[in-house]
Amino acid sequence: MSEIDAGVPGAPQNGQGVEPPGIRILAQFIRDLSFENPRAPESLRAAGQVQPQIDLGVEMNARGRDDGLFEVDLKLSAKADRDDGTLFVVELLYGGLFQVNGVAQQDIEPVLLIECPRYLFPFARRIIADLSAEGGFPPFLLDPIDFAGVYAARKAEAQGQVIGTA
Repeated sequence: MSEIDAGVPGAPQNGQGVEPPGIRILAQFIRDLSFENPRAPESLRAAGQVQPQIDLGVEMNARGRDDGLFEVDLKLSAKADRDDGTLFVVELLYGGLFQVNGVAQQDIEPVLLIECPRYLFPFARRIIADLSAEGGFPPFLLDPIDFAGVYAARKAEAQGQVIGTA
């Protein structure tokens, strides 16, 4: 799920005071982007007739760097299908470079895989909306994502547990 350095920047060293928790975004960037409109222009003429079925994928990944910073990637993918075929497929790998201070080692993974993607999401959402509009479709606006829920589900899946059963 993630590769995280053992040393956390901002953690108390040799009796120094505890630094308040903080997350700084140092850079944001598109790592990879793909948009496919395989049936254009026919798919554009009937775009508003029948609502397509949307399959959405969300992945988060984080890794520590030698300089004490963290790279966090948010991968969003969406495929719009109707009975007569695929309308569009979009995949975006959006990244950020983060400085995380004052966070205990046991809390660093949730910070990187929940809080950091929350910062990246609005920008990734806008890119996908703009790209779908440039592809000839109405802007595809992603609903807000519960990154804590996605994180919990992935952790449970990795541990072989089932979530949501009574």
